[in-house]
Amino acid sequence: MNSKKVLITGKTSYIGKNLAHWLGHSPDEYSVECISLKDEEWKDKDFSIYDVIVHVAGIAHVSTDPNMEELYYKVNRDLTLETAKKAKAEGVKQFIFLSSIIVYGDGSMDKKVIDGNTMPTPSNFYGDSKLQGEKGLKLLDSANFKVVIIRPPMIFGKFSKGNYSKLAKLPFILPFFPDYPNYRSMLHIDNLCEFIKLMIDNFEKGIFFPQNKEYVRTSEMVRMIGYVHKKNIHLTKIFNPIIRVLTSKVLVFNKLFGNLIYEKSLSEYKDNYQIRDFKESIELTELKRRRK
Repeated sequence: MNSKKVLITGKTSYIGKNLAHWLGHSPDEYSVECISLKDEEWKDKDFSIYDVIVHVAGIAHVSTDPNMEELYYKVNRDLTLETAKKAKAEGVKQFIFLSSIIVYGDGSMDKKVIDGNTMPTPSNFYGDSKLQGEKGLKLLDSANFKVVIIRPPMIFGKFSKGNYSKLAKLPFILPFFPDYPNYRSMLHIDNLCEFIKLMIDNFEKGIFFPQNKEYVRTSEMVRMIGYVHKKNIHLTKIFNPIIRVLTSKVLVFNKLFGNLIYEKSLSEYKDNYQIRDFKESIELTELKRRRK
């Protein structure tokens, strides 16, 4: 059996590096190469030798700096479409795009459940740039060029950065943490990599919403991180009235305590990709982090 030739854009990205490592476990099934799109050299690369391109390259964090807006659209929309058009013109059969749950906007105080009828309503230019990239890709989708759009929630795992890394510091700083009743969809990096692998194996097309089996409460995540490091975190409800007010007004509180979840049926797939449960995913992440 010939191995599938996979090209991953974003060679230094967290997802790109982990996906290359994940597929590398099966060298007889996948031949993997990673490239950077930060310079112009990629435009001269021959895409015709690849079966699938996994487009991870992009700006993957929220910025409120208006001076960054043009760059977000240049990278998350324009560069995405330029890469996809080249891929289609050169005969690549499948293009996988990493979008984000952020196309649905920020979290909310109330339980914000995204289902199959929920329309994207981005609240910032990061979310809108991803959505515009998606819209352009849909126009390229065809029988000979299958487009997969993945809208993952917050991704975490060993050595991950962003919001998770900030949360992971709290058990070492705080003896207590607010026991606030919020719920978030999250996705461990191993579950994401397995999901992308299945997208390749099954030659899929369409929009997908992978997430972990369990919803996550911020307080429970902090408590579990502390448990792995033998740090006892006391949870308290005393700050909840203040947090409820701040969550609707302050971005950092919205990220910490807002609600944003996919309806679980939206994330079901015919093959199992949720290979790490909540407890195991935290243990894997933190034990690796502790040895760094």
